[in-house]
Amino acid sequence: MTSTVLWLRRDLRLHDHPALLAAAEDAGGSGVVPLFVLDPALLDPAGPTRTAWLFRSLRAWSDSTGGALVVRTGRPEDVVRQVAQEVGAERVHVTADSGPYGRGRDERVEAALAGDDVALVRTGTPYAVGPGTVVKQDGTPFQVFTPFSRAWTAHGHPAPAQTPPTDLRWVRRLDSEDVPHDPDLGDLHLPEVGEQAALARWEEFQDRLDGYDSDRERPDRDGTSQLSAHLKYGEVHPRTLLADLAAGPHGGTRGGQTFRTELIWREFYADVLWHRPESAREYYRPQLAGMRYESPTRGEGKAHLEAWQEGRTGFPFVDAGMRQLRAEGWIHNRVRMVVSSFLVKDLHLEWQLGARHFMRWLRDGDLASNNHGWQWVAGSGTDAAPFFRVFNPVTQGEKFDPDGAYVRKYVPELRHVQGKKAHSPWDVADGYEQGYPERIVDHKEEREEALARYSEVRS
Repeated sequence: MTSTVLWLRRDLRLHDHPALLAAAEDAGGSGVVPLFVLDPALLDPAGPTRTAWLFRSLRAWSDSTGGALVVRTGRPEDVVRQVAQEVGAERVHVTADSGPYGRGRDERVEAALAGDDVALVRTGTPYAVGPGTVVKQDGTPFQVFTPFSRAWTAHGHPAPAQTPPTDLRWVRRLDSEDVPHDPDLGDLHLPEVGEQAALARWEEFQDRLDGYDSDRERPDRDGTSQLSAHLKYGEVHPRTLLADLAAGPHGGTRGGQTFRTELIWREFYADVLWHRPESAREYYRPQLAGMRYESPTRGEGKAHLEAWQEGRTGFPFVDAGMRQLRAEGWIHNRVRMVVSSFLVKDLHLEWQLGARHFMRWLRDGDLASNNHGWQWVAGSGTDAAPFFRVFNPVTQGEKFDPDGAYVRKYVPELRHVQGKKAHSPWDVADGYEQGYPERIVDHKEEREEALARYSEVRS
């Protein structure tokens, strides 16, 4: 009797899992082989934070199935084919991958399996609506969020898939590697990982949804869901969240509506990447590629990049964000915009440098959301965010961290500075006595320099 293979990727959950249901129905009584391939092409550049999250999520998934997970290392086109041969599978079931690497990888696996008359069956997607589905009336992709959001809403999305069938049987006769040990994270702390942790976080956050519209802007409060990493690894599906919003008491509030919009932003950026895969690395608007930027490998540009990465620019709101990244593998979204703007427009360094640094350290390092968020700040992405929108790191801090609590949490050299003065230690007599660094640039001067450089390429 042959078995069916379920090849897991960004879908490490049991509930609301269409590919799992398709594999179970296909297998009948012969059982399903759950497989995860440790792909060096993805693991090597991932960085310690995402790697540790992945390994912990794999252990959590395996524990939830009594240790059924089969783990193998190698090229997916080799490993998946080998496992299918071992169990005599006629089909390998997957959740469709819309990313540039994933699409190419799946085509290679599909071709390798076809040599054995085995089919690669794609069911479902990590998104509520599959990227590439929602287009304009003329068939071209959307480049602006608001009309995409309207069309996405009008299109609708499926309800959550049913829970796994009670008669699902896992095949346990294959050899498997152990999930590797976590890389050394130093002092970086990750929250609980896995499907149960994701659902618990979502349940807890729903009680705070009513205030989300305003609290999400405050990094000194626990005002966001922090579900981004759970969504990244598919520990919870966005359909589940959307269904709970629609059925629950908070979905119609301003907070609930705003959270739904944030989920649609995630769908939008995945759609942009689907249509423009080169935009993960290259300028969505090529005009900005011609701007004068500082070199990251020598002189002042190199020193400034290192100061930004290490959180010692002398601007407390920026430094708090960069230190939060290294402490938690996460940065509050408001702060992400400020630190990104500072790199591109105060230090005149290209957005790709920041995007790569974020992808190395973020636990929610989602390629589409991260890199297109950076492009938006740099003025080179969708929605035509104007380049002349330059965030002032001091006034942003005073507005969104009015008592300085966020800064004092992550910048211990300023814990003696009370209130909003934590954002301007140069105005406090003893502001530097605990060793906080002086400002590496003058924001007003660098803003003018950034606009001058922009004028050169604009004309």
